[in-house]
Amino acid sequence: MKLFAKSLAIASLSLCAAAAVPAAAQVEGRFATLDIGRAVIGTSALQTAYQQVQTTYSAQIETRRTKSQERQTLLQGFDTNGDNEVNDAELQAAQASPQFAQLQTLEAEIQQLSNQIDAGRIFAIEEILKQYPAALQEVVTQQQVQMVMAPNTVLYAPPAADITQQITTSLNAKVPQVGIVPPANWQPSRQGVQLFQEIQQTLVTAQVLQQRQQAAQQQQQQGNAQSPQGR
Repeated sequence: MKLFAKSLAIASLSLCAAAAVPAAAQVEGRFATLDIGRAVIGTSALQTAYQQVQTTYSAQIETRRTKSQERQTLLQGFDTNGDNEVNDAELQAAQASPQFAQLQTLEAEIQQLSNQIDAGRIFAIEEILKQYPAALQEVVTQQQVQMVMAPNTVLYAPPAADITQQITTSLNAKVPQVGIVPPANWQPSRQGVQLFQEIQQTLVTAQVLQQRQQAAQQQQQQGNAQSPQGR
């Protein structure tokens, strides 16, 4: 992960240098944007790894689901006013009950199971990131790019400036598959955890958008079916 951290440091220095030189010098050479999270999401290795996690960690996933249901049942018992929420007053009152200790145990078990499942995904991400510096160097050399920026640091860039897909293609060639079972005593890196969180957020957002689109399509179809037919 030192290579990955070094690449990020170089990118940061490049941004600082760009701010310090005249505007005329800043536009010399090709600029590019890169979304590292999106590049990793697009790799076959990560997509396969995420699918394998569902199988390899199926026991943990099922146990977590069962314990989450038990936790929800306990929380419903603490909802004394019946508003389907447990407010601070209800939670404080529940602390004196034997069920509260059971709730804490369940939450600790759920977190432990989640950590095991997430570890498989983070390990896969870190294995892909080992090839990221080489992929970046390959693409910037081929494309003759002078500076690479994150999309959120750029006010405007044409679509052609985005080299994310090229990075994904390079990663696919360099790391076609990865493992999802970390070795003993393995600990996730800060960069791996951060990128995992970004990837998870991106996937969740994409899923929500897809669900909204499907719901809108269903409503439109229902509206068309209920509209009166013209004579």
